[in-house]
Amino acid sequence: MLKKYLLPTILLGLAMSCKSTNITNDLATDNPIVTHLDLVNLQDDKVEVTINPGRFIQDTVVYRLPRVVQGTYAVSDFGKYIEGLKGLDYDGNVITASKQDTNTWIFPNAQNLDKISYWVNDTFDQEVQGGIGEEVPFSPSGTNIEPKQVMLNLHGFVGYFDALKRNAYQIGITAPDTFNYTSPLQEISTSISEDGKTKTSVFFANRYFDVTDNPMMYGETEVEEFMVGDIKIVLSVFSPNGVHSAKEIKETVHKMMLAQKEYLGDLDSTPRYDVLLYLSDTEKEESPKGFGALEHHTSTVVVLPENMQAEALAESMIDVVAHEFFHIVTPLSVHSEDVHYFDYNEPTFSKHLWLYEGVTEYFAQHFQVYENLIDEAEYFSRTTQKINGSRSNYDDSMSFTQMSENILESPYKENYANVYLKGALIGMCVDILMRENSNGQRSLRSLMAELSAKYGKNRPFTDDNLIAEITEMTYPAVGEFLNTHVVGETPIDYDAFFEKVGLHFQEAEVETNYIQNAGNLIVGADPERGGIKFNDLVANNSFWAGNGAQPNDLFKSINGVEVNLANANQVFGEVFSWKPGKEIEVVLLRGGEEILIKTTTTTSYTKSETLVENPNATATQKELRNAWLKG
Repeated sequence: MLKKYLLPTILLGLAMSCKSTNITNDLATDNPIVTHLDLVNLQDDKVEVTINPGRFIQDTVVYRLPRVVQGTYAVSDFGKYIEGLKGLDYDGNVITASKQDTNTWIFPNAQNLDKISYWVNDTFDQEVQGGIGEEVPFSPSGTNIEPKQVMLNLHGFVGYFDALKRNAYQIGITAPDTFNYTSPLQEISTSISEDGKTKTSVFFANRYFDVTDNPMMYGETEVEEFMVGDIKIVLSVFSPNGVHSAKEIKETVHKMMLAQKEYLGDLDSTPRYDVLLYLSDTEKEESPKGFGALEHHTSTVVVLPENMQAEALAESMIDVVAHEFFHIVTPLSVHSEDVHYFDYNEPTFSKHLWLYEGVTEYFAQHFQVYENLIDEAEYFSRTTQKINGSRSNYDDSMSFTQMSENILESPYKENYANVYLKGALIGMCVDILMRENSNGQRSLRSLMAELSAKYGKNRPFTDDNLIAEITEMTYPAVGEFLNTHVVGETPIDYDAFFEKVGLHFQEAEVETNYIQNAGNLIVGADPERGGIKFNDLVANNSFWAGNGAQPNDLFKSINGVEVNLANANQVFGEVFSWKPGKEIEVVLLRGGEEILIKTTTTTSYTKSETLVENPNATATQKELRNAWLKG
């Protein structure tokens, strides 16, 4: 669900269910929980929040901020960013809460509790202090509070009472009248202050899940709206220095989503989809550094560097947003009880990340060749890179279902990013098997359509039964594959699958980028020296080798920015997006000597085994390949 942009998890090893309790008879009312956020009177990048839950009749109540939010597969501990939390009784006297843990407060004498209030500190600022391995929320799931813009991932602002998670919420937001905003939540009222300088909008959420599932951006944002079939797309963009515009980005997103809608056919389940893009000013220390996206059921929050070239930004939006948009299939329409009844404090996790993330990432790549956005050679190159990246950076014999179920624990959490590599390859293999066993008539998409029809967004499947159900709905070969290579620990023999469609691997000179050779990283962490260095593979990268770089050279600075472990994700995220023709200045350390590389980037190549058409492919193999790639 959460997609980290580029390769930060591979490069640095960054970190990345129980049913909700029923409403008890102790509740005095089912009225909506009234919440207010004040975006006008900000103090030191903090927002004041007040919560009025209505009257309680029990002795004590428990209030929490989420420890984990859906889609992140990591501990966020949003309670860390809450300051000065207090309760007030009906006479205005303070009721002191006892803090049970980082995210939990317990109120005594709850019958007298009128409301609670607290200040929320933003998480973007904390990334400056975080560094490698610190459990700071990944930027797209985090919060930003500044005079020009507030990123309202509402799970960072609004918590829940244990007994009231299914109660509705009214969320009032007071902001400067000059602020733009959009929200898929129902706006039930709007009022303007007497002086006309502030505006208060009140939104309605059916339950706490809907609070967390509908992010907003308030501030100096640009908004573009357009239709893709019968889906309304709302694109909100914040570019602090005006480097990119919503109108410019709209063209890329519109073209991409038209192709996605064509690819999905009737397999969609939302009348509206929101894309919230925050472009980070990387020149400022307090700007977010975790680039990528976090999907919600009908929206996605994206964080990318503002200084990206327009072409690189367009490519990144296709890669990142395409993945998130396909989540309207899974987990929106097809998901387990762990997802449907998510526990924000002590979550359990589904075994099927191969489905939620792997199949989604497979669709995000496959639709591009299917709809002629890229050619077959480019698709084969990307597939080769996924195989190389998966095998060289992760445990290829780890059970995917076991990893998924234990994703917060070691060694499983260190393998999370493999869901975008091997997870997608699992989807590819199932797609080929579906085509092979149906004479080209059925596919992974048709299977997902059948699962969507069987379940849908309001009916979860039983986690332990899914693979048996898929086997019954499809073919023994599909069940055997899933049990052997997804549940089991046997690595996938990709050659056997490519043989089915008349492809094989052949060494060739292939185009690559400035931190990889066809999916294999040429840089890595050097903990002893506290930085990032080139590894042995740099010798096979034509650009760097041609400019004199050598294995074990340590990066001192890139374009004037000092490189260290704390900022490597940000710095090398930008290097990954470099295009030919960019002027660069890189200082390397070799022993005690500084090596200066000041040049203009050129296309970089490497020699690699890459996937190509087998000239001896049979007519049957070619027919199956065509069914797989073109339907």
